[in-house]
Amino acid sequence: MRFAVYQVSRRGGREKNEDRMGYCYTRDAGLFALADGMGGHPEGDMAAQVALQSLAAIFQREAKPSLADPIRFLNEAVMAGHHQLLHYATSRGLVDTPRTTVVACVLQGAAAYWAHCGDSRLYLVRGDKLIARTRDHSYTELQETMAKVAQVVPAGEKLNRNVLFTCLGSPGKPMVDTAGPLLMHPGDRVLLCSDGMWSALPDAVITSVIASRSISDAVPELVEQALRQAGPKSDNVTALAVEWESAEDATASGGVSTQSLGDEVFASTIQASMLGDTEVDELDEAEIERSIREINEAIQRSSHKRR
Repeated sequence: MRFAVYQVSRRGGREKNEDRMGYCYTRDAGLFALADGMGGHPEGDMAAQVALQSLAAIFQREAKPSLADPIRFLNEAVMAGHHQLLHYATSRGLVDTPRTTVVACVLQGAAAYWAHCGDSRLYLVRGDKLIARTRDHSYTELQETMAKVAQVVPAGEKLNRNVLFTCLGSPGKPMVDTAGPLLMHPGDRVLLCSDGMWSALPDAVITSVIASRSISDAVPELVEQALRQAGPKSDNVTALAVEWESAEDATASGGVSTQSLGDEVFASTIQASMLGDTEVDELDEAEIERSIREINEAIQRSSHKRR
């Protein structure tokens, strides 16, 4: 694989930054992920951190050096993050569970696969066109989708965009949407961002900036635009962009080539981002295995229904 990657996270007008982002890769697969810890619940920054740590740990275990089934991996890893948050809250006697959104993308075999829970987004841009975008798990997005079919909500009555109907760490089982494989073309760009960016900037602006500049220029420009547009009360703004089969020299800033890596080599910025003042427990293997069993059982039930 050959790709360029660039990422920026800014606190904005909030007391602390509860967004987390990062990426992992082997010779044949890459994982790019972003999580936005939710306000109104305890330790949002820890929730985002635990979610990414779960993704990275399972990626390291499963990518040898490629993933056998990227969609299955994404489902299992996101659900593992959810169970880790429940375990974290229980082990510390928290009254409420830390909660987070998450969006993750796997690039493997010239194809992209992605999953999300909540309202952190993925944009896939080819040339100057927006090819794909995740749909938020919010009542606002649901309203807009249903309005195309029927008059669900009276005209002019808007729901709060910040109200999500699913996330990691919630009492009920989270909803995880997946997509892929989508064949990547050289020069395609994938952007992951928190709602601090897309709530301040229209999709057309995000697409235009990502399409017209190098990602090392586009990402900081989008972050700065979002901060200016939102003003003093801006949310945290975080973005990570990847250019597939980048023409940039792999030795240049942000350029990565995996051709020389061995079968067992694993690199991660996510693991490094976990180091800090707050210690995180090692991932609970029982919780991860339970998540995997849940996904496998759901897949088996789905297969039986189709017969």
